[in-house]
Amino acid sequence: MLVRVLQLAYFMAPAYVANMAPPFVRYWKGWNRPISRRWLGTHKTVLGFVLGVVAATLTTFVQWLLAWSGSLVAYEDWPLLGVLFGAGAMAGDSAKSFFKRRLGVEPGRPWIPFDQLDFVLGALLLVSTRVTLAWADVATILLLSFCGHILVNHLGCWLGIRDTRW
Repeated sequence: MLVRVLQLAYFMAPAYVANMAPPFVRYWKGWNRPISRRWLGTHKTVLGFVLGVVAATLTTFVQWLLAWSGSLVAYEDWPLLGVLFGAGAMAGDSAKSFFKRRLGVEPGRPWIPFDQLDFVLGALLLVSTRVTLAWADVATILLLSFCGHILVNHLGCWLGIRDTRW
């Protein structure tokens, strides 16, 4: 069971890295406009979206280089997998922000469990065109991601990388 959890975490690593990358654009002093102030708010930026996709693609490249025998997928098409993981994660996060704004939830306010699972669902949706997972695997990924997201965000807040714990 532990081996399978590690395989699933390794499989999802590009989405996890994609989700963690956008907060780092706060250190960029150049152009970085919001995707849509009206629909997504000011926290979803073009550069953040692009950085998420690039980070996921670089992560799949590293996975391809490592060629871990326990991998759930072959990484010969790592560029496509990276783009699917990254675009899916960023699109899932953006879709959640759209609904969050429509419901009047302010940026930075917790919206559990959507804040923890939006990027995972988006990534799984796009990657499902290339990889088939069992329902038990999807459930494990959701549980692992929910708990891991809370831990990583609390750490990011403590380190000063994130403004909120959510």
